[in-house]
Amino acid sequence: MIRAIALDDEPLALKIISRFCEETEDIVLEKTFTQITEAQKFLRKFPVDLIFLDIHMPAKNGIDFYKSLNQEIMVIFTTAYSDYAVEGFNVNAVDYLLKPFSLERFQAAVAKGKNELLSRQYTHQHTHLLIRADYKLHRIEFDTIVLIESLDDYVQIHLANSTKLVARLSMKTLLEKLPASDFIRVHRSYIVPIQKIQTIKHKTIHIGTFVIPIGDTYKDVISKLL
Repeated sequence: MIRAIALDDEPLALKIISRFCEETEDIVLEKTFTQITEAQKFLRKFPVDLIFLDIHMPAKNGIDFYKSLNQEIMVIFTTAYSDYAVEGFNVNAVDYLLKPFSLERFQAAVAKGKNELLSRQYTHQHTHLLIRADYKLHRIEFDTIVLIESLDDYVQIHLANSTKLVARLSMKTLLEKLPASDFIRVHRSYIVPIQKIQTIKHKTIHIGTFVIPIGDTYKDVISKLL
């Protein structure tokens, strides 16, 4: 099931999307927004799979807003202006709906979104993450991750080549994207790959030069590794 939101400065457009979602299988429209700031606040707390996004809005161009998101969210652009079509697909949009669009055309776009979501879930489960950071979509192989560290509203992913990637995600959201058999949360601020743990000593985990504290809440989980 696709979890979605819609952002458009026209309330009538949002009503149409809401009605079309009700008539379409495999999608749930969780909330609609007319203001970009409100959509941003919602996404920080409640990540979704897909956003129906108008491009031509008063406060900010929808494409620029999408590029600013540090989350892996599919997008279907909805706009009355055909001039943006090429730019929309340049940011890997699932589809581009030109207003006014029919229910049939809408459902075809959702079907593309479903196929894309299934593809992402399959690949994520087996090989890698797709993380949006620095206005880019980064592919991160699971076996290159050395350590994941919480930085308030951000996470810092330490990679095997000594580089770091900072993305606006919660630890909970990121942990859900990782295979449970390979990664473990050992502290409210740290997630580690199980296979890279070298020693566990004095309430700390050692991975290379990193010394990671074990949180009291996670002691029982860690003890099962011993």
